[in-house]
Amino acid sequence: MSEETNQNSAETPAVEPVAAPAPATTPAPEAAAAPAAAPEAAATPPADAAAVEGAPKKEAKRDIFAEIGGGEEEIKIHKAKKAKNVTRGIVHVTATFNNTLVSVTDPNGNSIGWSSAGKMGFKGSRKSTAYAAQVVSQDACRQAMGHGLKEVDVRVKGPGSGRESAVRAVQGLGLEILSIRDVTPIPHNGCRPKKARRV
Repeated sequence: MSEETNQNSAETPAVEPVAAPAPATTPAPEAAAAPAAAPEAAATPPADAAAVEGAPKKEAKRDIFAEIGGGEEEIKIHKAKKAKNVTRGIVHVTATFNNTLVSVTDPNGNSIGWSSAGKMGFKGSRKSTAYAAQVVSQDACRQAMGHGLKEVDVRVKGPGSGRESAVRAVQGLGLEILSIRDVTPIPHNGCRPKKARRV
């Protein structure tokens, strides 16, 4: 009896392991079906996401162009009687330690737009900041764009902090920059320096 019981118990575990792989094979088709369905589900959301992401980008671009276009139209309306039809000009940026001045001229040097940090409402030490230079440059260029300005040569003078931001503001308005020159005057030992400060 004990031998038969041992044989039955020995046979039972042998049958159980054979039965164990059977459940593993049955879920396999289900698992294969699930990954097949997963790519379809995964393919659908990115298309929706692309459509959702694409729409805000288009709207943002329209808003930017609308703002820029609106600014140009207002200036053209104000300058309609005296419009000079100047398509190419020169942007003179003077960036000192205390102020930023921007004037736009035609190729002959006749002014068609100008602005300064004080004119735009900046006072004191804020006049020499990079942000002030950006606002000043935009104001001067919008005035000139009212006369039909499209292409500019940029000439930068002085050691101030608004040098780069003024040039970037010109480019941001949609004007085509043909060249950028640094025309800061450099002495060649021409004048005697003033006496040293005593502090």
